[in-house]
Amino acid sequence: MTEKNTSGSEIKLSRREREIVDILYAKEEASAQQVQESMSDAPSYSTVRALLARLLDKGAVDKRQDGARYIYFPRQDKRAVSQNALQRVVKTFFEGSAAKAVNALLGGGEKKLSNAEIEELEALIAEAKRNNR
Repeated sequence: MTEKNTSGSEIKLSRREREIVDILYAKEEASAQQVQESMSDAPSYSTVRALLARLLDKGAVDKRQDGARYIYFPRQDKRAVSQNALQRVVKTFFEGSAAKAVNALLGGGEKKLSNAEIEELEALIAEAKRNNR
């Protein structure tokens, strides 16, 4: 998996590094212990600290001191990263078609959309139509 650092260069992340970055995006910030507690089949605390150090070196995360511990957080804006990730998913699995991706989201799965979600989608589609004129 790749991520971009703040200078815009792509950096390669291992599965465990990606898992840590995903945890930090979900939590916005976390200590090494909180990261470890959130990981599936968590490695040792020292391994988590080593992975966080590697992510610091790669420029994927940053840290601030909070008393005796460090708090880690992603360096890139969550919205930009999510947009980039979504574009990769649409390109890879849906032949670059947003319509095919939305169709999969609407047609697949057991959870039905609420009326509020449907109205939100309708408003977004109407806005996209206005912007294309």
